[in-house]
Amino acid sequence: MSSSPDFEYRAYSKPRKSAGFAFLSIAAVALLGVLVFPTPYVIEQPGPAYNVLGKDEGKYIIQISNAKTYDTSGELDLLTVQIVGNREQSPNWIEIFLAWMDPARSVLLIDQVFPANQTTEQSNAESSAMMEQSQQEAIAVALKELGYSTPVELYVSEVTKASPSSGKIVATDYIRTVNGVVVRTIQELREEVNKYDGTKPVAVAISRAGVEQVFEITPTKDDSGAYRIGIMVGYKFEFPIEVSLQLADVGGPSGGMMFALGIYDKLTEGQLTGGNHIAGTGTIDSSGIVGPIGGIRQKLFGAQQAGAKYFLAPEKNCAELLEGIPNDIQVFKVKTFDDALTAVEKIGKKQDLSSLPTCSTN
Repeated sequence: MSSSPDFEYRAYSKPRKSAGFAFLSIAAVALLGVLVFPTPYVIEQPGPAYNVLGKDEGKYIIQISNAKTYDTSGELDLLTVQIVGNREQSPNWIEIFLAWMDPARSVLLIDQVFPANQTTEQSNAESSAMMEQSQQEAIAVALKELGYSTPVELYVSEVTKASPSSGKIVATDYIRTVNGVVVRTIQELREEVNKYDGTKPVAVAISRAGVEQVFEITPTKDDSGAYRIGIMVGYKFEFPIEVSLQLADVGGPSGGMMFALGIYDKLTEGQLTGGNHIAGTGTIDSSGIVGPIGGIRQKLFGAQQAGAKYFLAPEKNCAELLEGIPNDIQVFKVKTFDDALTAVEKIGKKQDLSSLPTCSTN
C-alpha cells in the first residue's frame, strides 16, 4: 500500500508533461509565425531632415550660377518619411505591433503605398520623377517672386511600355492639345483625357524636334477608375539663371515649398530665417499653391527630433495635426508660397507671430 501514492503521482505526471510540451510547441510555432509570416502592411516613420541651406554628402543642396547669391543662416529643414517594408519584404507582426504603439509611426496597407499593379522599381522611378518635377516648380516659384520670367511647356518625361501611347508618343515630346483643346498644365491634360467617352480615341497633338504631329490614342482605365494614356509628363521651364538642386536618395514632391524658400533666401540680401531653425513640408505648383502631402505627423515628429522650433504645414493637412502637437514646436498653416514666406520673415525678424494662422485657427 505504501507504493500507491507514488504510483498515482507518476500516473498523473506524464499527461501533464505531455500537455506542457504540446503547449510550448504551439507557442513556439505561433511565435515563429509572428516573426516569419508576411503581413499586408508597411510602416511609415520619420526620416532624416535636410537643411536646404546647407550641404548633403559634401555638396550644397542649392547651387546657383549666373546670379549674385548671399550668405544665409539658420536652417530651413526639408522633411522626409521612411517606409519600412515593400511587396517583396513586409514587416513582421511584432514590428507592426510596436509601430501601432508609437505615435511617431503609422501602419499602412501595402496597397496604399505600393499599388498592386506597380513594382517597387516603378514606384521608385515615379517618386524620383515627382521629386524632379517639384524641384523645377520650386525654382520657378522662387524666381517669379523675384521678378524673373520663366516660360514653360508641358513635356513627356517617360512612356510606359505596352501602354496606349507606346510606339506613338516618345519621351521629350511636348504636349500641345488634346482633342483640339490647348493643355498647359498636368491637371488640364488629365481633365481632357478623362473626357474620353469610350467610343473614339483622343487626338493628342505633340511637337517633336519642332515638327507638329497628332496621334489617335485610346485611353485605358487604371485601378482608381481614371483614364490614362500611359505617359509621365512634367514642365520644362526656361530659367534665366542656373539653379541646381542636389539631394540624394529622396523622392516625391513634398519638398517643393522648402526648396522654393531656400532658393529665395540665397538670392536675396539678408538672412531670411534670422538664424532660426524652421522646418516645413508641402508640394508647390508653378502658381505658388502649397499642396497637401502624406506622412504629415511623421514629418512633424521628424522636425521636433531635428530640433526645429517652427513648422510650416499645408493648410489641407491641418486636420491631421489638431491633436498631439508637441509643446516645444509652433505649427503654422500655409496655403501659398507667399504665406510661407511671410511666416519665415516674421520669425526671422522676431516679430509678433500671433497674427500667423495656425492649424488650430481658421
